[in-house]
Amino acid sequence: MSQPTAREIPPFTFPREYHFPPFFTRQTNLTTHHAQLTKWSSLILSFCQHYRIHRLSLSQFTTTATSSTATSSSLTSSSSAAPLETLFHNPTINRRLSTADIKDVIDFMRKQGRVESYAPTGANGDGGKDVVWVYWRTPEEWAEIVERWVDETAQRGVVLTVYEITEGETCRGTEFYGLDQELMMKALQVLVKRGRAQIFGQEDSQGVKFF
Repeated sequence: MSQPTAREIPPFTFPREYHFPPFFTRQTNLTTHHAQLTKWSSLILSFCQHYRIHRLSLSQFTTTATSSTATSSSLTSSSSAAPLETLFHNPTINRRLSTADIKDVIDFMRKQGRVESYAPTGANGDGGKDVVWVYWRTPEEWAEIVERWVDETAQRGVVLTVYEITEGETCRGTEFYGLDQELMMKALQVLVKRGRAQIFGQEDSQGVKFF
């Protein structure tokens, strides 16, 4: 079964809080603010999962940026139709989450283990400062899904390339079909640490053997 195309992905249904102006204003009461951060975290994870977004560029959400300039080139998604400009901006009620509050939400998600700074392969250390992974499924969770697939399809002892695992015909219909290959490598590294897999070969043609 093939994956849906961008045009087949239905619009994301925002939670009710998204339509209330106070949701976009930092709450001063600590308990209320924590609840607000939790709801924003849930919204971001749900939004990114819906459009299969794995990375976000935070600079495009600054209040000085024009929302219409947000493009699919600044994210990792299976759909170029993701209306990313609406994530922190509700034009219907003319409310936008401030840059400082966006950073607070991202820091909150980082502490939850749902956000991590992205360091591009070969980067000098500064390249990924603006970009973050958004883990609506963590590498550990992806690893468990891949391992179940390995067992269900009798792939123990079989050597596969990373491309075959994310784009191969035998993976069509799985949750990880079309997964960002860097994220897949993170998941496979989890299995390596657990003694369930071995990765070998060059970066552009890496193979994986499952035990």
